[in-house]
Amino acid sequence: MQLFTDLIEHYSDGRIQIEFYPDGLLGSHDEIFHAVQEGSVEMGDFAPYVNLVPGGMLNWMPWTVSSYDEAAIAYAPPDGILYQVMDEAWKEVGFKLLWSSYFGPYGLGNNVRPLRVPEDMKDLKMRVSASLGFVRTMENMGKGTGLTLQTIPWADLYNALERGVVDMCWSLWPSLVEERHFEVLKYYTDLRFGWDAVNVVINRDLWDSLPGDLQEVIKRAAKMAEQRDAEAHRRVNVQYKIQLVDAGLQIYYPTPKERALWREKANMPAIWDELCKPWLEEHYPGQNMQQKILDELARIREMVEAAGGG
Repeated sequence: MQLFTDLIEHYSDGRIQIEFYPDGLLGSHDEIFHAVQEGSVEMGDFAPYVNLVPGGMLNWMPWTVSSYDEAAIAYAPPDGILYQVMDEAWKEVGFKLLWSSYFGPYGLGNNVRPLRVPEDMKDLKMRVSASLGFVRTMENMGKGTGLTLQTIPWADLYNALERGVVDMCWSLWPSLVEERHFEVLKYYTDLRFGWDAVNVVINRDLWDSLPGDLQEVIKRAAKMAEQRDAEAHRRVNVQYKIQLVDAGLQIYYPTPKERALWREKANMPAIWDELCKPWLEEHYPGQNMQQKILDELARIREMVEAAGGG
């Protein structure tokens, strides 16, 4: 984020100067969101929760993007399919989407047994959040296994695992290390069933008021920052994996065939119909946008797999 703001000043020859406030110095997530929305703060990075951004579920529906190579295509402005639809979602609430920062893929951790196939979730107790797309996905993948779901705040997850309130969760490589989830988990499956991304946005009225050359400056800085940010996360995740193995966490990497079993059981078309289709049909009437998105994501996945990327 600091690089992004510095590049804007550099590329604009000082015509735009940004004062950067890291680590929530301007308030909570939602407080800063509303400040940017009203224009008292110009830019911010946010998780597009649906209570703030009604179309925000499209940013991180499960079983869409599963690797940095896929994300580099799907989220890339201006033509990436997820960039396009999320720019529309942000426009609805008064913002312009600039770029996305990735925390990477979600896997499944637990304290009972390695998870190779959905049946391995037999009788586990899992922590979930209020993210309905993820909850529906886990409900479907766990159907018939006796899996039970409990909504627990993210900040309470460590204690819940330590005390046995739950014995399973979804997590990310950074969270396993930085939030020390590895201390209270025995097994982790690199399922890559979800992708975590936050969006960097600017007040829409301010954006529309900028001359074209300064808009291009911000776009150029956004492109450079997104590339640097993604590569930094990709590299640190490699180091995290080594650190986790050294700490004794047992990591399982499913085969493509095993991942396909999880994906099939998730029944994502039904979840898209429930959560995404109403918003998409309202904003893209008569365009069958849901199928266009799913087809493009499938094309990206097949292209990256054929190229041996990840």
